Amino acid sequence: MLIQCTSRPVRNFSACHCLSSPKRRSSYSLAVSERYSSLVKSVMSSRVSSQTPDTLQAEDEHIYGPVVKAQPPSSKPEKREPKTLHPFLISEKTLETEETESGPPVRILLKRGQGGSSAPSVTRILQQTLSPEQRFYLERWKRRMIEELGEDGFKEYSQNLFRQGKLFHSTLDDIMESGAAQEKKAPAESPEYPAEVQGYLESISHILEDVSAVRAIESTVHHDSLDYLGIVDCVARYRGVLCLIDWKTSEKPKPFLSNTYDNPIQVAAYAGALNNDGNYKYQVDHGLIVVAYKDGSPAHAHQLSSEQMLQYWRTWLLRLEKFTEQRSSHTSMDFSEKK
Repeated sequence: MLIQCTSRPVRNFSACHCLSSPKRRSSYSLAVSERYSSLVKSVMSSRVSSQTPDTLQAEDEHIYGPVVKAQPPSSKPEKREPKTLHPFLISEKTLETEETESGPPVRILLKRGQGGSSAPSVTRILQQTLSPEQRFYLERWKRRMIEELGEDGFKEYSQNLFRQGKLFHSTLDDIMESGAAQEKKAPAESPEYPAEVQGYLESISHILEDVSAVRAIESTVHHDSLDYLGIVDCVARYRGVLCLIDWKTSEKPKPFLSNTYDNPIQVAAYAGALNNDGNYKYQVDHGLIVVAYKDGSPAHAHQLSSEQMLQYWRTWLLRLEKFTEQRSSHTSMDFSEKK
C-alpha cells in the first residue's frame, strides 16, 4: 500500500535540529573566551596561600582578640522565688471547722483615716507592679479608646463601667444575704433589681445555683505580718468546695483563666490574708473567678485548685517584694532631696 504524502509549509523548527546544528562563533565571543582562559591560567598558576581556617582564626584572635560567643537564649524563663516564702495556710487553723455555716455572712467594713489601717491594698500593689509589657498593652488600649471616644467620652465610658460594676456587686450582695441563690427562680426575673444589671444577673444565674453556705460578703481581710489588706467579694461553697469567690464583669468573653490577667494573683492574695486574719476562724485554699457578661450570655467560672492557689501565692509574694522595694526607693529619694 502506498501512502501519499502532501507537502505542507513548515512553520516550526525541530528543537533537536536546532541543537545539533553547528553554531557560528562571533569574533566578540572568541575574544571573551580567550580573555577568560588567560584569567583562569593566571589564577591557577599563582601561589596558593598555605593558611588554613585554623591559622586564619588564630591570626584574627591575635589582632582583634578572642571571639566571645554569646550564650543562646534559654527557652524557659528564669523561675524566680520570693526571698521569704510566707505560709499560705496557718498551721494553727484548720481548713474545715465545726462552726455552723447557717448564720448570716460576715461583713467587716474597711476603716481608713484616724484609727483605721494605712496598709496598702492588693489592688494598689498589683497596679504599681505591672510588668513593662502589661503597661504597654494597657496604655495602647487607653490610647485607642481615647482616639475613638475622645478624652471626655473615654472618661464617661470609664465612669459608667465603674458604676455598673459597683451596682452589680451591691445587687449580688443583696441576693446572697437574702438567700436568693438558693431559690429555683432565676434572680434576673425579679423586677426589683435594676435594669442595668439584669444581663449580668442572667449571666451568672447558672453559677448561683451551685453556690451555698455563704460565709463572707464584701468583707475586709488584713495580713498582719505582710501588712496589706483587701476586700473579699464572697466566701462560699461552690459545688461543695469552700472557695474565695471574685465576681468580675467584662464586655469581651474570657473563656480561659489566662484571659483574667492578674485576677488569680488577686484571689490568692485575698485568701492568704484571710487565712492570716484572726477575724476568720477558718481557712480557704480554693478560689473561683466568675466573669459575668452584660448581654446575658453564660458567665465563665474559673476554679482555682489548692495547687494553683499556692503557685499564685508565690507570684503575689514576688509582686509584694517589688512594691516594697519601690516604696523604699521612693522614700530614700525623698529623704535625699529634703537634705
